[in-house]
Amino acid sequence: MQQDLKSKETQDLIINKSFELFYSQGYNKTSIPDIMKQTSLSKGAFYHHFKNKNDIGKKVIDGIIKNRIYNGFINPLKDYKNKNIPDLILYVFTQRIKNYTEKEKQLGCPANNLINEIGCNESDFRILLRDLIDSWVDTLANTIQEGIRKKEIHSEVNPRALAICLIGSFEGIRGIRKIYDDDIVFDNYMIGIKTYINNISI
Repeated sequence: MQQDLKSKETQDLIINKSFELFYSQGYNKTSIPDIMKQTSLSKGAFYHHFKNKNDIGKKVIDGIIKNRIYNGFINPLKDYKNKNIPDLILYVFTQRIKNYTEKEKQLGCPANNLINEIGCNESDFRILLRDLIDSWVDTLANTIQEGIRKKEIHSEVNPRALAICLIGSFEGIRGIRKIYDDDIVFDNYMIGIKTYINNISI
């Protein structure tokens, strides 16, 4: 039992340090020696837990990145009981931006960074990232549909189309912010999102 716990702690260390490196310098620019240096593990200890960088990348996506999107977006969007749906959607898509650290503003979205860097080249990553985005779109579309059912959102709104539009604009502004030194693009994005959601609300 003690050995299993130690093994799990070592795996978590590798995954967490790998995520930090992938996020700060990119997946392709991160090497196994970089990860070993950050974890202070020997080559033997490292390869005891992971076969290669691709193996780690899948764990990073299925663990850390998935948890970030579920905790930040998917789970809050499911919690719509006794809540005004347009207000909930606006909150989810703007409150995250208000709480980002300077590092997160400069580096952008970890999921979107991976999509742009390797999403079309690594089939394993592509499947995991696509499943994650599909889950986000499905949840948001269901929440929008609930808003229509409650007569809080106009009935002519296409829930899935709106979900893709909102997620796409959010991921886009995260990327655009990386080339600016201030939050003006974020501020304008939030004004635009608020105006749009107000226009589809009843």
